[in-house]
Amino acid sequence: MTQEPKLDPLHQFDIISLIHIDLGGIDASFSNSALWMVISVAVITLMMTVGISKRAMVPGRLQALSEMAYEFIANMLRENVGSQGSKFFPFIFSLFMFILFGNLLGLIPFSFTFTSHIFVTFALALVVFVLVTFVGLARHGLHFFTYFFPSGAPVAMAPLIVPIEVISYLSRPVSLSIRLFANMMAGHTMLKVFAGFSTLLLFNLGIGAEGDGTFLVGFLAGLAPMVLNVALTGFEILVAVLQAYVFTILTCIYLHDAIHLH
Repeated sequence: MTQEPKLDPLHQFDIISLIHIDLGGIDASFSNSALWMVISVAVITLMMTVGISKRAMVPGRLQALSEMAYEFIANMLRENVGSQGSKFFPFIFSLFMFILFGNLLGLIPFSFTFTSHIFVTFALALVVFVLVTFVGLARHGLHFFTYFFPSGAPVAMAPLIVPIEVISYLSRPVSLSIRLFANMMAGHTMLKVFAGFSTLLLFNLGIGAEGDGTFLVGFLAGLAPMVLNVALTGFEILVAVLQAYVFTILTCIYLHDAIHLH
């Protein structure tokens, strides 16, 4: 008797230990998440190294892609932070490319999307939060705390405004991390669900129909969610790029606030 395939849309998010590493009782194993982080960094490094190696007057595809990524982040910093943002270009560029390739490579079948885990996205958001806070304190000293009370606001409103501003500031890493994690997890779950529809319909009405002539019915029934899945994949590519952009541009806005205050 043929068994139906087991399709769990959340199975793709399981962390699997590939190389067990124990550091004084702390599990520091090399997992599939870490593997795809390494792969993402390697792909980015290879693309940028090969892309800028020739420096041709008429750029090839990789050189054009590398230059486009460079100009895109440089313009983003210039428009949102100002001239003083150029010193943060290496960090912002690395952040954008890491998230972008983590999102895009996760769309490859049997790969792993490390940006679909809240611990990864929160770690990235926390790095941004610490950097922005450090920049603000280093540049303005104690005057940085005036950020939580806008100039010109009535002093009598301070007991209300200050707590709101502090909570809003402290919630930044939470909102950054949840936005990226939730969009990537929801999108990948939806793709897996519709892919499961195609497989189950084909299996139940076609392959599992022991010569009763319903294979064509099963194939056609499974084709509809398959076509929809192709469209959703294109939409997910757009979401992957958009979420990397949103995370990065919000980081630039936070840097602008830290440098210029209000």
